[in-house]
Amino acid sequence: MDSKIFKKNFSKIAVSNSFESYGGGWLKESSESIVALFLQKSSFGNNYYLNIKVFVQGSFGIYYQKSKDLKLSTSDIFKRQPIEYNDVFDLEAPLDDVLRNERLEDLFIHFIVPFTNKALSRRQILDLDESNELILLSSVKEELKKLEMQKI
Repeated sequence: MDSKIFKKNFSKIAVSNSFESYGGGWLKESSESIVALFLQKSSFGNNYYLNIKVFVQGSFGIYYQKSKDLKLSTSDIFKRQPIEYNDVFDLEAPLDDVLRNERLEDLFIHFIVPFTNKALSRRQILDLDESNELILLSSVKEELKKLEMQKI
């Protein structure tokens, strides 16, 4: 599969899973955060990395806007695809197009959608950290706790 077709298929699946195509990536947003998916082309081979960025509204006094600048911005939380899906992003891996698309859909169903839906909530981000599904930097964890206390 060539890069252009892979990115087109990724976009189609992302949009069908309630992501908005925006600024070279795909976004979901809530009042508490913006979750962004970006494909990063490897410099060393014909493969991609999935960059998942979470921008928490109000963290460290920052309120984010949907913008193409999010792609280059440092996020509060950063994650990549689970390693068991690395072959989906390696365009040299011996997967036929149908299987690659099926595995990409599986990635969305079993990982991206559940993870990103939780990441739309500050409380659920803390829960992800507590269950070791995500490792938060200590400063981000404290900031999230502070923001949650302000809600009470």
